[in-house]
Amino acid sequence: MSRGFVAQYAAEAALQAEGVSSLDTSGIVALKEAFGVEHEGKGVKVVFREDKDEAVSITVYPIVIFGSNIPEVAWAIQERVKADVEKFTGLSVESVHVHVKGVVSREDGPA
Repeated sequence: MSRGFVAQYAAEAALQAEGVSSLDTSGIVALKEAFGVEHEGKGVKVVFREDKDEAVSITVYPIVIFGSNIPEVAWAIQERVKADVEKFTGLSVESVHVHVKGVVSREDGPA
């Protein structure tokens, strides 16, 4: 199973958590897109365990809506990502790390 496939499920799950405006993409993703290469799972990093192919660790980089309780948003992201990735991929999610990359007002978020 590819990292991009897992990252896409994780990104979709994270975006469903209340208080998440969007996910922050890295400079590498921006560079790939500048050259016309599509990148799946923007704002998510997936690492497969070397000694156990069916186990993954996931890191999510959300941008949170101002006024949201950040610990509650992070907890919701962790629960949703773990549940959805395990349900749809059959993989074991060992950890979900959340690194908040910014805060935006409701008006600045996506439409």
